[in-house]
Amino acid sequence: MNALSFIPVIFFAISFVFSMLGMGGSQLYIPILFWMGMDFKTEAIPLGMLLNVVSSTSAATTYARERIIAWRVAIPFAATMIAFAPVGVWFNLHLTVRSLLLFFALFTAAAALLMLSGWKPARKEMTPSGTTALGLFSGSILGLTAGLIGRGGGSFIVPLLFIAGLETRIAAATSAFVVTCSGLSSFTAHIAGAATPDWFIWITTVMSVLLGSQLGSRFMAKRMKSRALKMVFGGVLLAIAVLIIVKDVLPG
Repeated sequence: MNALSFIPVIFFAISFVFSMLGMGGSQLYIPILFWMGMDFKTEAIPLGMLLNVVSSTSAATTYARERIIAWRVAIPFAATMIAFAPVGVWFNLHLTVRSLLLFFALFTAAAALLMLSGWKPARKEMTPSGTTALGLFSGSILGLTAGLIGRGGGSFIVPLLFIAGLETRIAAATSAFVVTCSGLSSFTAHIAGAATPDWFIWITTVMSVLLGSQLGSRFMAKRMKSRALKMVFGGVLLAIAVLIIVKDVLPG
């Protein structure tokens, strides 16, 4: 049996977990698609970014209905990530990403350890001007880097929002909206003139990711406690950090 036939089942499980974390899942979609034989630039990245957008949009819709998105933080983040993601895609054509991948892996590991440690900021919540500044500054940097490597940026957004004082569930929900915006911008830039879709794989994986993200986001919004979510998030980030180092940094 063709290995690609297992992708919808695998991606259903990924989208279920990542939707609870406020992340689209492209951290895993893209390498898995590549390992299963898809061309990295014309197939794996465009489809991975599409699935990222589908998963995060589905989750963000649920979180918006439950009113657990912090809009005053989400909007500045989303606006700057939309603007800077295409710039990152342009740099993708001209720069090597190996050193950036190492930085991302170390940053991701640090974020995981932060979440698992249980540390909390001394101040409960940033001022409105502080959250706006955080969104504009961090969103521009993360939008640039998200476009550069074809990822939505959720691995970095949630820890930043947590440090800013947002409760874990609110941070994950807010990240889902921001990842949707940055992912859509990144996907549009990547797909222009480059994608070669296999429509059967695209349609079946989109359907499985949509179902998984709906179930995962509903589970998180209704039942999952912040402490449990923090542990899941930290564990996933550590796994991603190891994956990036082993797959993308060490072989180079």
